[in-house]
Amino acid sequence: MFHFLRSGGPGGDQVVVNMTEQTVSQRPTIALALGGGAARGFAHIGVIRTLVAKGFTPDIISGTSIGAVIGGCYAAGKLDSIEEWARSLTRRRLFSYLDVSLGGLGLISGTKLFETLSEALGDIKIESLPLRFAAIATEIGTGHEIWLTRGRLAEALRASYALPGIFPAVQVGGRWLMDGALVNPVPVSAARALGARIVIAVNVNTDLFGRGTTIQDQGIAETEPPIEEEAASRGLFGLFGAEKNARRRFFGTAGRPGLSNVMVEAFNVMQDRITRARLAGDPPDVLISPRIGRIGLFDFHRAEEAIAIGAEATEKAIESFDEIVATLA
Repeated sequence: MFHFLRSGGPGGDQVVVNMTEQTVSQRPTIALALGGGAARGFAHIGVIRTLVAKGFTPDIISGTSIGAVIGGCYAAGKLDSIEEWARSLTRRRLFSYLDVSLGGLGLISGTKLFETLSEALGDIKIESLPLRFAAIATEIGTGHEIWLTRGRLAEALRASYALPGIFPAVQVGGRWLMDGALVNPVPVSAARALGARIVIAVNVNTDLFGRGTTIQDQGIAETEPPIEEEAASRGLFGLFGAEKNARRRFFGTAGRPGLSNVMVEAFNVMQDRITRARLAGDPPDVLISPRIGRIGLFDFHRAEEAIAIGAEATEKAIESFDEIVATLA
């Protein structure tokens, strides 16, 4: 029999399930595998809130990129903090975190963002968390899939979301690491290896499926204008013109993709292919797929919408959980 009560455990104010000793021994171990997806990953907050409210409190969490951030904050009891921060983001405030660093290992140094994360998590170690946790990263040079299961949590999360070219790589334990979505976008395999009997996977890039078809006939149109580079601004306002031009090149315009768009789209294509292959080879027991494609990867100011979509998708998927738990108990 289940008894529900309010508690300030992992994730802040949440529903915790009290069970008799006999029920605990029969209950299968539940894991969440939270995928990457930049701003779309705020949907993970809605997913976790809904699962916990229904009594499906995870024993294990594996996460990639933003999935690692949300999952790690939940495991550390900081889900309230990151949700409050996410909901407070506006376009103007978001720009304050874009500390461009053209001379570094990434276009954005990420210092301001990491300081915010580090302030929330402090010196919490992964091995001290109340549940088993792994953040997925990729090693530069070898392409090894690295499971970060010990050490300072904030550093592990930073390595997991280090999107190549955008954020600098992070050195952890003598290895240079970058975004885990390069090798395992939705880490079901890690969740199973950590001891899960039931794996609930969350893929926030489902709406990307169906892209990447083959265009068999394409060529240059006779009237297509040649590509011309924008001229550098000169004169009294040259400095301001150069800054405006740099921003345009980075973010792009309505008719022309910017550097950030090209890099992220290239990453998306690769992540889509890898996700399909890995989920086909190692499918989860339950797959939650929030229909969140209308939210762009950099639309961090739309957290409230993303959280709601995640909660809605979980409500729809929750019906099959009881049957699965009963089967594996």
